[in-house]
Formats: sequence, structure tokens, C-alpha cells
Amino acid sequence: MEDGTDGDAPTPTRSGVVGIKDVARHAGVSVTTVSNVLNSTNRISSETRQRVLASVDELGYVRNAAARQLRAGSSGTLGLIVPDASNPFYSAIARGAEDAALERGGSVIVGNSHEDVERESAYVNLFEQQRVRGVLVAPVADAAARVQSLVRRGLTTVVVGRAPRPAPCSSVSIDNVSGGYLAARHLLDTGRRRIAFVGPPAVPGVGDRLAGTRMAMTDAAAGEPEVLEPHGLDVAAGRELGAALIDRGLDRLPDGVFCANDLLAIGMLHAFVVSRRLHVPDDVALIGYDDVDFAASAIVPLSSVRQPAELIGRTAVELLEREVGDASTQHRHVLFAPELVVRDSTSA
Repeated sequence: MEDGTDGDAPTPTRSGVVGIKDVARHAGVSVTTVSNVLNSTNRISSETRQRVLASVDELGYVRNAAARQLRAGSSGTLGLIVPDASNPFYSAIARGAEDAALERGGSVIVGNSHEDVERESAYVNLFEQQRVRGVLVAPVADAAARVQSLVRRGLTTVVVGRAPRPAPCSSVSIDNVSGGYLAARHLLDTGRRRIAFVGPPAVPGVGDRLAGTRMAMTDAAAGEPEVLEPHGLDVAAGRELGAALIDRGLDRLPDGVFCANDLLAIGMLHAFVVSRRLHVPDDVALIGYDDVDFAASAIVPLSSVRQPAELIGRTAVELLEREVGDASTQHRHVLFAPELVVRDSTSA
């Protein structure tokens, strides 16, 4: 049915917001016809469709997505929670997830937990209220109980990073033990023997990188790495720790440093270069992890272990959509292999 209302101009609502009834009255059609046009059904003639769309444009009507989601029980929006949105690695994951969601007609809302469990929980509650289609989460520290809670609440969930065991949901991650081995083995192969590892071992992915470092050093009969724990995982923390190393003097320095991410490595590199007391790689070889976009353009191009960040984000969306489409689908755990990227910061 395409008619049933008159063509009088709409009466402004008390809030000033134009509703679907206003559009129907302005176009001279029924509310059902407007709804059919907005939902792209094929039962409407071209002439009527154009008239309705012209009224939508003229009145400035905006669809109430929240109401549609309430009726449908979910939306096409995904929630993504990352521990540090300022880290280029997580930005790249978000970019990959957004691309995959857009290809399916959806979108992604990103929440930054800032390494805080309470903020992470607040975003979970917000996404649940918004009836998101599912949640992708790179959780803070040991998240087994929190991930179990997400699943019990009926939120389709994919963990980005090492999944808790037993795993109640799908996950996509990198083989961090292998990545740590690659980095340490490279330093050893360039003749370094006094290896320092920079990072907080309590963070699961970082702990795995340290485990790989220890395996490589055991295989080379090179003893144990020195473990240096920074106050954070950013450039400032790396710069602070780099300055502390410089103050030791050359005779007490490690000759190879493996940083748990590129931000730490770039901060440390900055401290070394600015001091003019240490040369990279002659005095200290330096390697990072992630291979963020600007690692190659650092003042001394940074060797790193590459993670396919955009592919990780894209794969996480694909895993989630498989489970949304079929609740009986078995959980999958995708593990990507890291890649060693050698640049000037470790080249002899």
C-alpha cells in the first residue's frame, strides 16, 4: 500500500526531531511505505521511492538506529576493546577489523581500556547496552574469568591475543614464543652474548616472548638474559630505561637488547642517540617487536619482529561472523607465525 495519508507539511514535534510519520505525511504515503523504502524492499514503485527519499532529504530525517537494534535484538556494529589505542600496532588491528566489517555492511566501535580492568568492563557493559553484534577484545592481563563472563552473558566474543585456557571462545594471535626466539637468535647470530630483555613478563604475550628468548639462549649455551622491567610499554618508558643503561658505563652494558615492542625500542634508541655516548649497533644492537609503520623510518632503522596486525583484525571479524551466523560452530584458534625484519639497528 503506497498511499493513505495527505500531503500536508509535517507538524514539528516537541523535541524538534523529525520522525517517520512526518516523512510519511510530507510524501503523501503511509508509514509502512516509508519503512519499506528505507529498508530497500522491492514492493515500492520507483516514483514513490523517489518521492519518499526526497522527503527524507528535505526534512533531514535520520533513522533511529537504537530503536531498530532494540527491535532486532542486535546491530551490525562490532565492539573492539584494545589496551592502548595510541599504540600503532592496535591501530592497525582496528583498521583491519574496520575494513572487514565495512565489507559486510557493518562498523566497529573502538574502546581503549588503557590497561585498566575496570575501564575494560565499562566498555563491555556499554557494548552490551548497545546490543552490538559481538565483541573483539585484546584483554588486560589474565582475562580467563572476564572472557567466561562475556560468553555467559550471550555476547559472541573473539579474543585478540593469547586465549585463556580452557578457551570459551575463538581467538586470533601470534606465536610469541617463536617471535621471541627469532629476535634473540638474531642477536646471537650477530655475535651478541650479553642479551637484555626489556618488558613486563607478567603480561602474557610479553612473557611468551621472554620464554622464546630463554629458549634461544639455552640452545646457544649463552646463559640467561638480563630482564629489565620498564614502567610502561611506551616510548617514554623506553627512553627512561635507556638513560638508566647509559649511566652504567660501557663495561656493564648488554651488547644486545630485545624490547617487547617497538615503542620501547624507539624510546631506548632515542636515549642512546641523544646521549652521543652509545652507538647503535656498534656498542649495542637493538631489536623491537611488532614492526609498526615508523620502525623503518627511525633515526637508526629498527630491526623488529613483524606481526600481521591488519590481518589479525580482519581474521578476528571473520571468526566472529562465523559464530554469529551459526551458534553451533566450533571455536577456532588462529595462530600466525611472526617474521624477522632486519634493519640497521642490528646490522654489524
